[in-house]
Amino acid sequence: MLAEPGLFVRAKRYNCRLHMRQLASSILIFLTIALAGSRVSAQEPPPPIGPFVVDVHASIPSFPTDSQELADSRGVQNLNSLPGRGWGAQLGAHYYFYRWKALTFGIGGELMVARATSTPAEGSTGVIPMEERLVTASPQLSFNFGSGHGWSYLSGGIGRSVRALHETGLEPSAADVESLPTVNYGGGARWFIKNHLAFSLDARFYEIQPGTPIPPQPGSPRTQLFIVSAGVSLK
Repeated sequence: MLAEPGLFVRAKRYNCRLHMRQLASSILIFLTIALAGSRVSAQEPPPPIGPFVVDVHASIPSFPTDSQELADSRGVQNLNSLPGRGWGAQLGAHYYFYRWKALTFGIGGELMVARATSTPAEGSTGVIPMEERLVTASPQLSFNFGSGHGWSYLSGGIGRSVRALHETGLEPSAADVESLPTVNYGGGARWFIKNHLAFSLDARFYEIQPGTPIPPQPGSPRTQLFIVSAGVSLK
């Protein structure tokens, strides 16, 4: 029996609300960390944010494993073949060019790579080993609050992504090398434990636009990924 259409609508709305609560909770945590890191003695005013910073982060992204549209775009018969959770890394660089009251504006860019693989369980039927990769790059505009000892931020940008999904050991198809428009937005914080070294966190949504249909397969669907990463920042 097919599920009622209303169930899919409610499920989608619930997932959207859950993602927004996750983002809001992460930003609140980051704001707390940044404010704690910005406390200094009254005799010495805190330094300004910047003038530049480099972020090196690691993450554990989770690719969708329940998207029939995604499976169809690659000719995959069994959803259990989709890889799901994997490993990722992010590299970012930002320059802070203007301060207005408590707000500091920054410009920069980010490169994010992620990869996941799947291995069929022994005795499984119709499941194949697969590999999924995502590479996305984007300029970013950021709004920063705090001081040089620690600050929180909100940022976003519009860039491009290449998303590959194919059976392990096979050559990528044309769909695996297509450059897709991607919007990213989120927030985070940097807490400087030394003059030039900080612990940093970032929580970000990636909205990847649909792919072009390549007959006989349809195009890949619009995909939203929510990724939390952590690492170090250098200035």
